[in-house]
Amino acid sequence: MRLYATVAAGGFRRHATYRVATAAGVFTNTVFGFILSYTYIALWDARPSLGGYTMSDALAYVWIGQALITVCGLMGGGFEDELIERIRTGDIAVDLYRPADLQAWWFSANLGRSAYQLLGRGVLPMVFGALAFDLTLPSSAWTWLAFLGSVALGSIVSFAVWYLVAMSAFWLLDGQGVVQVAWLGGLFFSGMLLPLAVFPGALGEVARVLPWASLLQVPADVYLGRYEGWALLNAFGFQACWALVLLAAGRVAQVAATRKVVVQGG
Repeated sequence: MRLYATVAAGGFRRHATYRVATAAGVFTNTVFGFILSYTYIALWDARPSLGGYTMSDALAYVWIGQALITVCGLMGGGFEDELIERIRTGDIAVDLYRPADLQAWWFSANLGRSAYQLLGRGVLPMVFGALAFDLTLPSSAWTWLAFLGSVALGSIVSFAVWYLVAMSAFWLLDGQGVVQVAWLGGLFFSGMLLPLAVFPGALGEVARVLPWASLLQVPADVYLGRYEGWALLNAFGFQACWALVLLAAGRVAQVAATRKVVVQGG
């Protein structure tokens, strides 16, 4: 455990060194937050209480999305390109022979990255949004804690998704096609464009049970107090189940990849 704690700390420090990139990310997230906010204002003026959200709820949803875009890997996990490149060049063989678990190593590094992104790029856009617009804010410390717990689970689901995406490069000459599909899926089915609650009919029902809903829709609804009591536990269970299923799938892919490397190496 000490090894992986060190890897997580290293992941935090690694991203903390890119201060200019962090500042640029905060600026970009804030600008897009304003653009989306005024788009949502126009939409909710025309359709009040759309999806069961008030105007303040909808605006809060926008800024939660901007805060979590890198924390929960809504448009990329932040590590998959590096892992795919190591697989493509064959350097991954060295990683697999190390006395450390590949999945746990990357999970720890991503944990440090997510923690830094939450502090470095998550807090400030939310503060700017709250100063500029009338956002719904949690009424209790417990809601804030539940929100942070949901964000943590969403980050784990995100890692599991992107780890599987990266591992696909063992069987494909180039993993970028899978990356693009996952990127589009995350952008649409996480609720980044619009809350999944406003998706009509069967599309909405399907979208709400896909793993990408764990990345933004569920944390945002926890923040907005739409889950209480058993409903909150069910929301956490939904995220935890997807995390376990996808991590297990990543483990199976890793075992298969290790066998492939051993066979080719032999």
